[in-house]
Amino acid sequence: MPELREHAGRHYAVRFTYALPDDAWAVELSEAVPAPVEGAEGLSGQRYLPGSAFLVAFVPDEDPHQEPSLHIHSHDEHVIPYEIMCWFMEQVADQVERCRIAFGQEGPEAAG
Repeated sequence: MPELREHAGRHYAVRFTYALPDDAWAVELSEAVPAPVEGAEGLSGQRYLPGSAFLVAFVPDEDPHQEPSLHIHSHDEHVIPYEIMCWFMEQVADQVERCRIAFGQEGPEAAG
C-alpha cells in the first residue's frame, strides 16, 4: 500500500517495490493521480494512486557493501517541494535502516 501525502493542493505518493534485477528495494516518489471512479471504493478505498515515478531510491538488501542510490526517471521537469523531498528521504532512510538491521541479523560474517 503506498504512502500518500498532500502538499499545497497536490498529492504525492511513495511506493515500495522490489527490484529483483538490482537485488534492492525501490522507493518511488510520484505525483499521485485520482483513482478511477469505479475503483475509488474498491479494495484499497484510496482516492489517489501512485502515478509514474519520477524519483527512485534503490536500497540494496543483498550486499551490505553496496550503497543506496537515487535515480531520476523523468522526461519532464518536476518541482519537488522541500517538505515532500524531506518526507521521501525519511522513507528512504527508514528502508536503509531496515535493510542494515537485516544484514546484522544474518550473522557477523554478513556485516563485513
